Amino acid sequence: MLDLAKMPTDGLGGHLGSEVLSAQSQALFHFNRYYAERVQARKAAVAKTVREVCKVVQDILKEVEVQEPRVISSLTECNGRFEGLEVLSPTEFEVVLYLNQMGEFNFVDDGTIPGCSVLKLSDGRKRSMSLWIEFITASGYLSARKMRAKLQTLCAQACDKSHYRDCVKMIGDTTEVRMRIRDRYVVQVTPSFRCAGVWPRSGAHWPVPGIPWPLPSLVAEVKAEGFDLLSKESQAIQSKQNSMEGDAWVLSFNEAENRLLYGGCRKRVLSLMKTLRDRHLDLPGSPVTSYHLKILLLYECEKHPRELEWDESAIYDRVLGLLVQLISCLQNRRCPHYFLPALNLYKGISPAAMDTAAKQVWRLLRDLMFNPKALEKL
Repeated sequence: MLDLAKMPTDGLGGHLGSEVLSAQSQALFHFNRYYAERVQARKAAVAKTVREVCKVVQDILKEVEVQEPRVISSLTECNGRFEGLEVLSPTEFEVVLYLNQMGEFNFVDDGTIPGCSVLKLSDGRKRSMSLWIEFITASGYLSARKMRAKLQTLCAQACDKSHYRDCVKMIGDTTEVRMRIRDRYVVQVTPSFRCAGVWPRSGAHWPVPGIPWPLPSLVAEVKAEGFDLLSKESQAIQSKQNSMEGDAWVLSFNEAENRLLYGGCRKRVLSLMKTLRDRHLDLPGSPVTSYHLKILLLYECEKHPRELEWDESAIYDRVLGLLVQLISCLQNRRCPHYFLPALNLYKGISPAAMDTAAKQVWRLLRDLMFNPKALEKL
């Protein structure tokens, strides 16, 4: 994009400068209109769906908690919003189910499996004394896969007892705990341990030295948030055919990522990108997900560290920058995780799906660069 600060302001340069400013203000007008019409409509539809889905899931998890007191449902309504639920797409959701007491296990984060770690029974602790005895392997590891299998059984039983049993079904052919609601929505229930106030060794490089964003005070807040350990399938786990395959836990930084996106127009940009994704980039093989967009937005924050670069007037430039980043990642077959750059989020996605997505993103970028009014049809 043109740097307006370096453009001359007299004579012909002044004329060009005013034209650029006029073009940018027109683009901003169309983006604001798109936000008011398309983005807000998406948000309202998703909020309505979340309310409908959560009613069913809360009923099922209530029964799960009765049968298994070691789990704690974090799905609660607060100020009209549901905490503990992540919107993956307008029809896909993830609920994190927290587990009690991880204390007797050591967190082993040696980078053997990118993006994952294992939980090993502390030295001197007898397996028979553990709260999680039936999920501990002979080697002393707490098995993430065994935990999911148990939760699958509990959720299936709860579905049969539920008031909503006619509209909720467990999804088979997967080790994940997934339910289909009203034949339209998919909810994944993921067992998790919360690791607050600690930071994994595999993420020790962050923040990158020499980059002024985020400020030290924000870094301290983010690291205090900590991370979660999730029991779920992962491309990194599936590609490692070793004895640890079913025992590893996936590192999740959802709360830390959200904390970094406070302020300026960051969340507004993400909402715009998610809406464009749902309408134009919801492609077979999932080469573009809302999580990919969130990660790229964090890298965009590093590229543009000054708060004035996240003023509402900069939305147009930031969206174009994200689309350029997305094309580059798709073409290079690599989207590094923000906190764990050794983890490639495009691992396991077919090259053909990424090529199709790259072409579609390029078409979007071209339309927005040369004719922001095209948003009316997007």
